[in-house]
Amino acid sequence: MTTTPPVPLRCVGRPLSGGLVVPWITLEHNGHVVFGAIDSRKRYLALTRRLCQICGQRLGDRIYLLVRPMDVDAGYIAEPAVHPECLRYAKQHCPMLNGQASHYRRSPLLAAHPAGRPCSDSHCPCPDTNSSGHEARSGQPADDWDAWLITPANYRLKTGPQDDLLGLDLDISVLKIRPIRRNRHVDIDEKLDLIWQLLGLPPRSGQGDDAEP
Repeated sequence: MTTTPPVPLRCVGRPLSGGLVVPWITLEHNGHVVFGAIDSRKRYLALTRRLCQICGQRLGDRIYLLVRPMDVDAGYIAEPAVHPECLRYAKQHCPMLNGQASHYRRSPLLAAHPAGRPCSDSHCPCPDTNSSGHEARSGQPADDWDAWLITPANYRLKTGPQDDLLGLDLDISVLKIRPIRRNRHVDIDEKLDLIWQLLGLPPRSGQGDDAEP
């Protein structure tokens, strides 16, 4: 018998899909939830108004940023921050954070209408084209993830050369860094595969499916 995961109090009023809380910034296309795709308008509101990307409520004194190595290199994260309890829920149930997804999906989440044609609804928030982020990550191994705990004083927006909003600045003071997910490096996997072949063992399994939260 399948049990519904406990929902944080902040998320009690949020809609559910498959028994899971639908994050506030998740894209909805013609009434259908698209997990892993972000509504750009809600993302902007969450970043500028200091809202949690999961529950949509105002952030408090303890703020967590979900950070990957590529984000550190870029100097910012594109996604909004989260409450501690919302982070806990996401860590339990998001495939990219809990390790269930070993790779990013190869196919775009919503490059076009679900029927395979461009979306003709001018009021629908679905993207016009694939994101550059999807193109770069397509089929790649899942990233390592850390959660950076910061104070409201270190919540800073990061803008680009044209004053466009990039996300949240990472050139800040951090109270604590919590490892959320760690992956085996690709070179280690290749060496293990070679050892398996030299020993005459069958191919290793458990490499996982292409998926994204």
